[in-house]
Amino acid sequence: MSASFEKLLNENLSTVVMKQGSLVTGIVLDILDNHVLVHVGLKSEAAVPKAEFNNESGELDIKIGDEVQLTLEAIEDGHGNTRVSREKAIKQEVWKRIEDCLSEDASLKGLITGSVKGGMTVDVQGVKAFLPGSLAEVIPTKDLEHLVGGYEEFKVIKIDKDKNNVVLSRKAVLQEVNSEEREKLLSTLSEGQTIKGIVKNLTDYGAFVDLGGIDGLLHITDISWSRINHPSEAISIGQELDVKVIKYDEENKKVSLGIKQLIDDPWVGIESKFPLNTSAMAKVTNLTDYGFFAEIEQGVEGLVHVSEIDWTNKNIHPSKVVQLKDQVEVMILEVDEEKRRISLGLKQLSENPWQVFEHTHQEGDKVSGAIKSITDFGVFIELEGGIDGLVHLSDISWEEDPEDLRLLNKGQVIEAMVLSIEAERERISLGIKQLVSDSFGDYIKENKKGSRVVGKVVSFDDQNIKLSLADSVLGTMSQKDFINSAVESSLEEGLEMEVVIANTNPKDREIILSLRALEKQEEKSALKDNAQKNKEIEEATKSNIGDLIKAEMEETRSEDE
Repeated sequence: MSASFEKLLNENLSTVVMKQGSLVTGIVLDILDNHVLVHVGLKSEAAVPKAEFNNESGELDIKIGDEVQLTLEAIEDGHGNTRVSREKAIKQEVWKRIEDCLSEDASLKGLITGSVKGGMTVDVQGVKAFLPGSLAEVIPTKDLEHLVGGYEEFKVIKIDKDKNNVVLSRKAVLQEVNSEEREKLLSTLSEGQTIKGIVKNLTDYGAFVDLGGIDGLLHITDISWSRINHPSEAISIGQELDVKVIKYDEENKKVSLGIKQLIDDPWVGIESKFPLNTSAMAKVTNLTDYGFFAEIEQGVEGLVHVSEIDWTNKNIHPSKVVQLKDQVEVMILEVDEEKRRISLGLKQLSENPWQVFEHTHQEGDKVSGAIKSITDFGVFIELEGGIDGLVHLSDISWEEDPEDLRLLNKGQVIEAMVLSIEAERERISLGIKQLVSDSFGDYIKENKKGSRVVGKVVSFDDQNIKLSLADSVLGTMSQKDFINSAVESSLEEGLEMEVVIANTNPKDREIILSLRALEKQEEKSALKDNAQKNKEIEEATKSNIGDLIKAEMEETRSEDE
């Protein structure tokens, strides 16, 4: 050790109070691979971890011969070594500076490291401090995430060293720095004014713009006439903007700003720009379960409802047809300039298959198609153009037997007759039974109530007798009717008999027969015949008597002559 170095060392250590926790000044003697040897005036040199002397960039910030401040942890640790700490010394120095800032009303710098309940955490050279949310901004705001990671200046407003508690205020610094400019700005601020500002922070609902001492809120809906999902799509932090003062609350010092208000409203005169039933190119801006939005002009969006996407698939999801930013051609269906609503259509740009079917088919035409679905009330058949036609349960068979529905299967190709076409309502009614003749209907048309017909017994029980009247046509007669009749034959299958149609029920496809009615008809006919014969006899008798009287009168007249 040189004489001058030793002299300097002795001078620096002469005034040091050597006790645990004391702040001492040491001289760097040597820099090793992992440690730094420091002489603090005791029997042995202290070895301090090399990393404790690294700066914020991780680089060694000392050299041999430098004076360094250290905290004395142990004069002799039991092994003949002196223990000191550079980190603790730095922390003591920081605490001293924090205390000085509080007493002198001075500011200090710190790194905002994160968010906690009620505010933010701040690192002041290793000392953890608390920044209340209410003291973070001049105008309190719920969202302070934009401050995380920034070096800011603070005023110290409270210290509790024993509890390691430091409370800071950023608001006090901002107010102090900007007070003059702020007051000048507030005195000239007015609604409708256009001023310059710098984007300070972005949130999901908008952006905060520094107007020069005061922050204004630029809401997301006032950034662009076009739809945006986040302010970052249109602006960025640090960007200088021309903004318009939309509203100024002088009492609460709150300013609402707008950008889109600086350009013409694209909705003005939109009805004349886009007449109804005309087409336009549009960019897909948003997809939803109920449709998709498309921009036909910058700042002007319309909705293509899911029902207006496809003629045949009413529940198709928009993502199956279009994607975000796609350029698509749409039809203008409705424009409401006052409510800023436009209804658009996609399917209208292709032929309406319902109208095509109406123009190419008529009632009575025969069509075929695969069964698309089966319901309790009928079956849907896929027709040309992807449209559906309904065969109602009542139009499957003339018998209207529910079992007939079970004979049909999904995917089965069947023929049907067109019964009606309602293109505007997108309805087509079909029938299967109409392709074959209705033996029952034809029979009752030819044989009305009261007609005499011949039937053959096919079955009977204690109550009724079933008679076959024609092919696939049955009639029912009561057993009592047969028993009370004058028929001498015994009842058996195959027995033919003449009966009268007592009644018909087309809805239930029933024909009621009667044997007694036939007998009454015959009795009535016989009585009528007898009456006619008696009348003829009477008339004949009268004629004969008249002839005799006339002849006698003529004979008497000739004798007198």
